[in-house]
Amino acid sequence: MEEDFFDQYDDSEVVAFILNYLPMELKGKFTEDDIYYILDTSEDYYAQNNFFETEDEDAIEERKLIEYIIREAEKDKVGKFTEEDILFVLRGEETYLDSIFGDIK
Repeated sequence: MEEDFFDQYDDSEVVAFILNYLPMELKGKFTEDDIYYILDTSEDYYAQNNFFETEDEDAIEERKLIEYIIREAEKDKVGKFTEEDILFVLRGEETYLDSIFGDIK
């Protein structure tokens, strides 16, 4: 599954999908760079918490992930995002992955 994932996961397609997925009130809030940043930061969080080694879906608490992304974005002066903002981006990525692999949960 991991090879299939990396073969089919196209960053630019994911970002375009998420920008289209966002509700109208959030479309102007995020740039492509913001989405790339959020996805990269979530990947960093997964790596720091050994998610890729364990493949345990319960190993990552979504709230902690979102708090981490918000904290890092503020620290890196990328932007001030709310939990709901980040949740929409993460749900967009999840929906994209579901469209490739079927229901991933």
